[in-house]
Amino acid sequence: MNKIRQVLRCYASGSGTKSISSMLNMSRNTVKKYLHLYQKSGLSLSEVLSLDDSSLYSLFQEKNQACDNQSPRYQELQSLLPDYAKRLKKKGVTRQQLFWEYQRTHPDGYARSRFGTYFQAYLALSHPMARLEHKAGDKMFIDYAGDKLSIIDHETGEILPVEVFVAILPCSQLTYVEAVMSQRKEDFIHACEAALLFYEGTPAAIVPDNLKAAVTKPSRYEAELNEDFAAFAEHYGCAVIPARVRKPRDKALVEGAVKLIYRSIYTKLEDREFYDLHSLNVAIRVALELHNNALLSGRTYSRREQFEELERDCMGPLNPIRFELKQRHTATVQKNGYVRLERHYYSVPYRYIGKKVNILYTGTTVDIYIKYEKIASYARNHKPYGYTYQEEHLASSQRVLTDWNPEKFLREAASIHGDVENYIRHVIEAKPHPEQAYKSCRGILSFASRVGNKRLINACRWASSSGLYNYPAIEKILKNRQDELPLEESIESAEQQMPTHENIRGKEYYN
Repeated sequence: MNKIRQVLRCYASGSGTKSISSMLNMSRNTVKKYLHLYQKSGLSLSEVLSLDDSSLYSLFQEKNQACDNQSPRYQELQSLLPDYAKRLKKKGVTRQQLFWEYQRTHPDGYARSRFGTYFQAYLALSHPMARLEHKAGDKMFIDYAGDKLSIIDHETGEILPVEVFVAILPCSQLTYVEAVMSQRKEDFIHACEAALLFYEGTPAAIVPDNLKAAVTKPSRYEAELNEDFAAFAEHYGCAVIPARVRKPRDKALVEGAVKLIYRSIYTKLEDREFYDLHSLNVAIRVALELHNNALLSGRTYSRREQFEELERDCMGPLNPIRFELKQRHTATVQKNGYVRLERHYYSVPYRYIGKKVNILYTGTTVDIYIKYEKIASYARNHKPYGYTYQEEHLASSQRVLTDWNPEKFLREAASIHGDVENYIRHVIEAKPHPEQAYKSCRGILSFASRVGNKRLINACRWASSSGLYNYPAIEKILKNRQDELPLEESIESAEQQMPTHENIRGKEYYN
């Protein structure tokens, strides 16, 4: 506006347009335009010079622009711009192509420069950008670099591409970089945890891209998070706020950080060979420290210094217990009230027999859920085909079986008579595994309630004398009422009738 006032003063003093142009270093056409608008306004020089900047601008600029805005070709272009802006989003469509189309259909329309100016102005008004203020300790942006690094397989010499994980705290711009084998959930969560350990604290929220390891179902309003990643964030007390789909501005800082590490880290790793992730990450960490400790452009402090001053104290406390990723398995509760996990069986409350349950397990723990309700929890047992149970999970009929043990049967037999206890001990010892004798012991001891203790004692004596230690022997003796015969007389008569032979064993063999 001061330039316009100077033009008018020089004109009033009698200077010509060429002289004014030379003195004020302006083009003659611009001088002529200002003088033309002054003469057209009908105002005196003193009246024009007394106007404030806003009124002067309106007098010399807006009217000229308003005339252009009212022209038919301007109105026609404005009606086309919404469709052009929509088509510009499609893959392969450029502004140059849209201008060529406009020129073909409107040969009397604007030239390339003016078309571009109006198109850009429309885009700016229809898609205004908000400036984000990043609070200390508020967010951590994470992403993967588009360009991968590589390691060499020791055995085959094959070059294996590896992903490069990038995290940044937007307030201090402190950056973390790590190479991982893939973008799978396990590697992704490991890299996120390594970033938190690097920062020695936790932000209020983590902002990931919409990759499968973080987001199961993207949404413009409320995305569905991957359950394991959500559990990781919960473990460290962080919220998860996924960036909007196809909205790179939501995480512009990490996008910019990726470009910076191409220059500050990738260039330092060129022409170097790495044979494992560890050695590659050691080299990355060295270059990363240089990157974080370098002064920011045009400033007197580095990312690390800014983090220590502004952000470290604002970070949340780091959970001292490392996150352990849980594996998932779905199983149906068997008829015996157990579920199988990798050749081992765990009990659940018997009322869930036939139901499908979710098993979350690690190397040390097993948690069993049904509809998000935990119904059982165990220490992990790796014994093949073993059974781990809790007493309260079993039905009453199952608890009887679990109560069976050698001591129980021996105590019950001893309460009847010492001979019965001795017989039961021989029954248990005769089997390769004690559990094989449990049913026989239960059946033998049940005769006490059916025929009485006395007959059972005698039957055990008769069976012992013959060296027969099993349920059928006792059953046959009681059925034939052999237990009612005197044991001594029967044995003596049997010995008198029995011939002497080296293959015939006497009663002494069984003592």
